[in-house]
Amino acid sequence: MSSLRNPLSCDILIQGGGPVGLACAAWTLQKFPDPKMILLDRNSANDDDLVSADSRGIALSHGSKLLLDTINAWPKDFAQIHRVHVSQAGRFGRALMTREELKQDALGHIIRYRDIHLTLRKALRAIQLKSPHFVWEHIHKDAQESQIHAKCIVHAEGGLFKTQEWVESGRDYDQSALVGLVEVENAEPHQAWERFTAEGPLAVLPSHYGANILNLVWCGSPESSQHRLQLSDTDFLSELQKEFGSRIGRFLKIQDRRLYELGLNFRKEITKGNEVWIGNAAQTLHPVAGQGLNLGLRDAFLLSEKLVEVFSGSTEEQFPADVENVLQSYAQSRKADRTTTIGLTDFMARVFTSSLAPIVMARGLALSALQWLPPVKTALARQMMFGRR
Repeated sequence: MSSLRNPLSCDILIQGGGPVGLACAAWTLQKFPDPKMILLDRNSANDDDLVSADSRGIALSHGSKLLLDTINAWPKDFAQIHRVHVSQAGRFGRALMTREELKQDALGHIIRYRDIHLTLRKALRAIQLKSPHFVWEHIHKDAQESQIHAKCIVHAEGGLFKTQEWVESGRDYDQSALVGLVEVENAEPHQAWERFTAEGPLAVLPSHYGANILNLVWCGSPESSQHRLQLSDTDFLSELQKEFGSRIGRFLKIQDRRLYELGLNFRKEITKGNEVWIGNAAQTLHPVAGQGLNLGLRDAFLLSEKLVEVFSGSTEEQFPADVENVLQSYAQSRKADRTTTIGLTDFMARVFTSSLAPIVMARGLALSALQWLPPVKTALARQMMFGRR
């Protein structure tokens, strides 16, 4: 591909070739193949580097699956969640959610991040064949993106907490997530466990490797997490067993341990003039509710509808007013979903890490109430699965 030495102009510039940027491009071109669109991707043109890249399990909701199915971007390797068991370590209060209660095929799915990334690249390549004015640029970090003049700029650069160039609103939870794959003795197929410990959530989730190979997400203080990262496999499994208990038998093996710092970072305003921010470029969330990528995909899908609206029906004389008005409409349409999802995730991240006795008691009561008040449980589960429109 070109190195962007010469000035370029386009209708839509998408900065970021991660899952959210790829999905936004694919949905826009699927609905309207003709816009002059440039996608700036810092990954190489071939998939070799990504095949061995980030292998952590990511939670995708059933709503996200329905969206990705529209562009044939659902990975072949995934694990379904049919039941979610939520409890407090050493305290009363628990809740169980099932797919039968919600009359859905699954409550969610666990997929490796790299598989989502690779499948979206494949889907976009197929759509690209019918999009004559689409340019997929693979660039180096020092490329001069400012040489591109665009009528609409979509920021989808993403990034992890504390690696982003921007910081606006949010908080540092003073937590790290240790992730890996753990083999257990007697796992229940399609069962997800969320256990709230004194330091934060401990999740054991299905994987496509088999019923007894599970994804582990263990949140704790940076010091505790670093300590666990450096333990021998035997000592690590012993600590994990002590913290989680024996509900799924013995923990037998651990592999591919990695650490990620956790925090909340979000933009109060996601549009400015002809620019718009989506996905992790708009908000970075704690993984406690598994909502980060799901929220980003909803951003991308709804933005694509707005981009089609403005670029398929406007004349040259109507810019830039049309773009700015449509982006403001987009921001308003995303307000309820963003506010609810960010607020709920932040609330859970803070409340479920507190050791104050009144809060611990309230947590137990809340989990018990959730179990015995089906309408409340259903409303919460549907928010996690489909967001708020």
